[in-house]
Amino acid sequence: MTASDQQRMPRFDDTHNLTADVMQSYQENGFVMLRGLASRTEIDAYRPLIRETVSEKFERQEREGRKGGYGRFFTQVTNIWRLDQRLRALVFARRFAKVAADLMGVPGVRLYHDQALFKPAGGSATPWHQDQVYWPLDTIHTITLWMPLVDAPRDMGTMSFAAGSHRDGPLLNVAISAESQEQFDRLVRERRFPVVDFELSAGDATFHAGWTVHSSHPNTSDRTREVLAIIYYADGTRIMNPDSEYRRVDMEAFHPGQKPGELASSSLNPLLYP
Repeated sequence: MTASDQQRMPRFDDTHNLTADVMQSYQENGFVMLRGLASRTEIDAYRPLIRETVSEKFERQEREGRKGGYGRFFTQVTNIWRLDQRLRALVFARRFAKVAADLMGVPGVRLYHDQALFKPAGGSATPWHQDQVYWPLDTIHTITLWMPLVDAPRDMGTMSFAAGSHRDGPLLNVAISAESQEQFDRLVRERRFPVVDFELSAGDATFHAGWTVHSSHPNTSDRTREVLAIIYYADGTRIMNPDSEYRRVDMEAFHPGQKPGELASSSLNPLLYP
């Protein structure tokens, strides 16, 4: 891609205004779905770059014998914005970041990290879990955008959400595993959380809170489910004292050089809005 080609890549400097009903739904349920947050033209422009980045990263990990811990669920490549400078405009999108801020009701958000999540044909279901069990962030204001790069019916492995579960905060201190599936499945049934899922088109997006219990279906189709996830948190958040090994690992990975009690504002956590 030449410099002129890069300049012609879609940008996301505009904003997307939410209705009061959408914001109320997020507060009540802990998730919301927005149709067409990105256009198919915009997604199609960036999809080849993301696919190339994922392929190169995965092949390098294979050669070095360093596979990720979720290989049976999906292929995960983190911080693609650092692997290909051309992807910054997408990951740093003001349009997306403002939605995240508005849903949480905060004036500004920083990037925690992004993830390309590719679930291959035949990929297993992702067990029930809460994202924020991994994050050393001393706030309830965290949120994840989950956007498919291809049309994603349920049989490709879209997500399910336990509506209202975010209001109960941390429910189980357990990582994604067969154990989390069993324990959360029992908890979701006992507390009678309604389970909601969606069929999505490329460029649609779900947003869910850090404490929302969620999972994803297996990919029983013959195509790879390609998704970009972007995680945000409220500007002004401080790093908590990590109370688990996975929170310690995340603190070192995503807040390099920082210590508990400091503002979570390393070079890997740029302010994306305002």
